[in-house]
Amino acid sequence: MVKDWSIRKRRPIRRKAIAPLLKDLEAALGIDLNVDGAFLEAAEFGPWNLVFVDKVPKAVDVEHPDGERVVALTLRGLMEHADAAHWVEVDHGAIRFLMNGADCMAAGISGADVDVAEGDLVWIRDEVHQRPLALGWALDSGEGMVAATGGKAVKTIHWVGDELWEME
Repeated sequence: MVKDWSIRKRRPIRRKAIAPLLKDLEAALGIDLNVDGAFLEAAEFGPWNLVFVDKVPKAVDVEHPDGERVVALTLRGLMEHADAAHWVEVDHGAIRFLMNGADCMAAGISGADVDVAEGDLVWIRDEVHQRPLALGWALDSGEGMVAATGGKAVKTIHWVGDELWEME
């Protein structure tokens, strides 16, 4: 279900223009986003504002359901930072549903970061390889997701195979 979105307003940017954004990401996810010497660009793609690092979309600006703007790593960005915080881990049976854009159900969750709170932007990974599968809004706390046996746990907004993943 690829939409007819295209990259618009792609332009080079200086590191100091996005330094606050990078600091926020590093603090929120507990990682080091070393982009020194990288070619940085900003662009619009559908409803998202993107930051490209060496021509690869690494960060995305998304709107929280309450209207607040939140910056997160894309799945391609998370592939380089598997140690990032705010994760939810799913078993093998949930992977095929997530790759088709389904919301993450609590029954498939095998673990979660204890710092995850309801309303947080989280990334979903598989339990075996810890590879990112999707990005979404937590509908429960990390401990609540693991303890729950049914219902939705994460509202998915970006997944492997969607238009942002397939973008060239």
